[in-house]
Amino acid sequence: MKLPEEFLRRMEQRLGEEYPAFLQSYEKPPYRALRVNTLKISLEDFFREPPFPLGAQIDWEYRGMYIDEPKAGAYIEHFAGLYYLQEPSAMTVGEFTDGCKKERVLDLCAAPGGKSTQIAAQMEGEGILISNEIDAGRAKILSQNIERLGIRNCAVTNAAPEQLAKNFPEYFDLIVVDAPCSGEGMFKKEPEAIAHWSLQNVALCAARQRDILDYAARMLAQGGSLLYSTCTFSEEEDEGQIRAFLSRHGEFALEGDEKLLPHKINGEGHYCALLVKNGGGQRGAKPYPVKKNARANKAFYEFAEEFCTSVPQGEITTLDDGRMYLVPAGMPALGVRTLRLGVELGEWDGKIFRPAHAFAVSLKKEQCRRFYPLGKELAQRYLRGETLACSPSFENGWCAVGYRSYPLGLGKIVNGTLKNHYPKGLRLRG
Repeated sequence: MKLPEEFLRRMEQRLGEEYPAFLQSYEKPPYRALRVNTLKISLEDFFREPPFPLGAQIDWEYRGMYIDEPKAGAYIEHFAGLYYLQEPSAMTVGEFTDGCKKERVLDLCAAPGGKSTQIAAQMEGEGILISNEIDAGRAKILSQNIERLGIRNCAVTNAAPEQLAKNFPEYFDLIVVDAPCSGEGMFKKEPEAIAHWSLQNVALCAARQRDILDYAARMLAQGGSLLYSTCTFSEEEDEGQIRAFLSRHGEFALEGDEKLLPHKINGEGHYCALLVKNGGGQRGAKPYPVKKNARANKAFYEFAEEFCTSVPQGEITTLDDGRMYLVPAGMPALGVRTLRLGVELGEWDGKIFRPAHAFAVSLKKEQCRRFYPLGKELAQRYLRGETLACSPSFENGWCAVGYRSYPLGLGKIVNGTLKNHYPKGLRLRG
């Protein structure tokens, strides 16, 4: 691996006698890890029957485990949302956010979803989480990960920070800014990061981070916490960025920070800083404008009576295109492009209600009145989109299709045939 000469010079100057150990860390392969999704499965149950051998537990995240499996994303358990694949040092964010007040949370630069899904597990379904991503393509991936992990109290938005800042002055208890950065900690994992690195790019990233942090400061309630993180080692983007922020914002204090370097930990490196906004008080926001449709709601509840052991409670909104969502309690009016709002229940075309994949994967087996279990081979075929023969003892109609005791998606039984409704864009390939 050929690293940029200017990067190496800067690191040698910064690290001094530690530099040889830092350089030697690049001779090791990149670390792999997963984080168990405790919204869907307990640690005990996951460890009892893991999909592949697990390594040591990650020191700073009790849900995280090192792994050697290079194709961990192709396992059925991954499709079922039982774990999330994440670089181990990126999980250090959990150390800083676990004790924070989390009634109202914003993950401002959230794609692909590592920080959001980690904080969602800490929230345990309580409060409101807004996961935002400015890039439309990455926001779609973020939305898919939120859906796969069965997170019910989250909205996924696709907006610039300045748009959100207009709508949410002093609103959030916790804001996470996992800032776009020069990616020096990604050199082993993503070789293209080496090609994109330059001093000019470091400066551009630092300027962009400055603006994002200033918008975040406007949205944080007094007494709230701001968690800033990067996957780079640049002084301008890490400690220097925080010093400059504090010089501009006297209402903030640094609670603590940590810089993980790859020669000192089993990970690729990360930087985190936790800031607190002094004072008390919080501004409100208008509630989400629920669009009620009596006929659509009636159709959903008739479906749910047959499909679920307990009918979901809460406000249902029906959008103009017929999509129906279960709105999390306390969700504010968002006022920006929204990809996902709580749990998508299905679609109403004016005559028929059709359930959504997201609704099925948000449930646990015991919440499904109609659950069709598959063994490993059949589950893989289902994930590839195949139509399956099924037992004639199962009555016709919609069902949650599952592996072990975990829903994978939807199917419809018609006269001994399980018609596949697993979304085409999510299917297992190969």
